Amino acid sequence: MSNFLNSIKARRTIYAIGKNVSVDQATIEETIREAVKQSPSSFNSQTSRVVTLYGASHTNFWNIVRETLRKIVPAEAFESTNAKIDSFAAGFGTALFYEDQDVVKGLQEQFALYADNFPVWSEHSSAIAQFATWTALAEIGIGASLQHYNPIIDEEVAETFAIPANWKLRAQLVFGSVEAPAGEKTYMDDAARFKTFN
Repeated sequence: MSNFLNSIKARRTIYAIGKNVSVDQATIEETIREAVKQSPSSFNSQTSRVVTLYGASHTNFWNIVRETLRKIVPAEAFESTNAKIDSFAAGFGTALFYEDQDVVKGLQEQFALYADNFPVWSEHSSAIAQFATWTALAEIGIGASLQHYNPIIDEEVAETFAIPANWKLRAQLVFGSVEAPAGEKTYMDDAARFKTFN
């Protein structure tokens, strides 16, 4: 099997993460940036934007998520929610994935025939960038899980971290040392998923 496919197989959702990473922050940052830069996008539009949070900023972000959820999750159910947020805050950092809506709108105006498709293609670009980053981090021994607390946190996060108004939050990749491996992964039957014709 190719190295690429092995890397894809190694990328798993790791919920038990910590701060005991074996590589320095600069290496992690370079890995994230290169993964996003090398990810394809429609018309080479490069709509993906990433804000990476470490240290106090990482902790602050997850406190924003916690306090936002506290307002909407019933008190009797909040204990498990709080524990989940604690597990994310225990990580080394968080990469926030955004899509630049000004670029999307510009493409819609420039190529009116495809206008309806550009928001969809933007989502594709974001997903590819997220997957590439997640896989690249796994290659250097960093565990991660992809979260989606947008849009309920968008406004406060944008204000806290001076995010441009035209950036739309799509996902949060929390990462750190692997403190416990991922569970066993099961697969549906290939016959129900794939068709091949000659």
